[in-house]
Amino acid sequence: MSLIIAPKEKKVKSFWQIQKPLRLVFFGTPDFARIILKHLLKVPQYEAAAVVTTPDKPKNRGQKPSASPVKNLAEQNKIRILQPAKAQDKNFIRQLKEINADVFLTAAYGQILPQNILNLPRFGALNVHASLLPKYRGASPIQAAILNGDEQTGVSVILMTEQMDAGPIILQKEIKINTSETGATLHDRLAVLGAQAAQEAIDLWIVGKDISAALNAQIARPQDETKATYTKKITKQDGQIDWQKSATEIERQIRAFYSWPGSFFSANDRIFKIIEAEILPEQKTAGRLFLTKNNRPAVGCGQDALLIKKIQPAGGRILTGQEFVNGYKNLFG
Repeated sequence: MSLIIAPKEKKVKSFWQIQKPLRLVFFGTPDFARIILKHLLKVPQYEAAAVVTTPDKPKNRGQKPSASPVKNLAEQNKIRILQPAKAQDKNFIRQLKEINADVFLTAAYGQILPQNILNLPRFGALNVHASLLPKYRGASPIQAAILNGDEQTGVSVILMTEQMDAGPIILQKEIKINTSETGATLHDRLAVLGAQAAQEAIDLWIVGKDISAALNAQIARPQDETKATYTKKITKQDGQIDWQKSATEIERQIRAFYSWPGSFFSANDRIFKIIEAEILPEQKTAGRLFLTKNNRPAVGCGQDALLIKKIQPAGGRILTGQEFVNGYKNLFG
């Protein structure tokens, strides 16, 4: 793991060395944000004045309202919770003003904050993003890194602007992507890395009396817009496998979309989700299930084939490749 500080680390007197504690409002919703918040709650120089998260949403068959992971953590620590349906809600903005925060920190919150909210805290609003910006702005940077076969990725902490993920970079940390990395494992590693980066970035950024002093200290650098790339929000349908793609592309998809939305295909009117696969240098008809010479299940792709190591029938348990062969012999030609 390497650390990049933009443009260079400056030896300046941190705000929290002058006035304790630092009043922080945390914006976040999923588990990625929860991991970051949990780390920050252990920092004695910070006071979590409030947590902002999305409203509870109906979940599962009973449609019972379910709280976000960030809300659950806030309740456990008796932190004030705000859950506006829309960030522009007048009552919500009034509540934020009354908190009189020193800084806002966001991580996978789920809403774009307007400039009138970003202007409220003394030192502005910072955001933790799971990529090395300006690469992979948007909703799915973790999956994009695996899908594209990147060898490294990381986290960026930026000063927020109204444009999505486009603000000046305060600090970045990078890590290598393992060849067996899944979306789930990389998510957890980047969340831990993001927590460390968030604390380091805050301590770098909070200098002088206000945001103007921090900007004058040239701690942050603007992003290179010519290198910006974007990701989209992933849907359930994105998990459907296109067997015309190469085995390399499909194997990356299987890892990137684990554990959600998964990578699936249909055979004999049943849905199967591939959990783990391996590239097989053998050419067969794309989409055709077949058995290798040693009786292992595989499927043809646009280029090469894919050896199925773990698979899950809809509504069933995860099967090994051999269990799949034994239970579904009629699928193999």
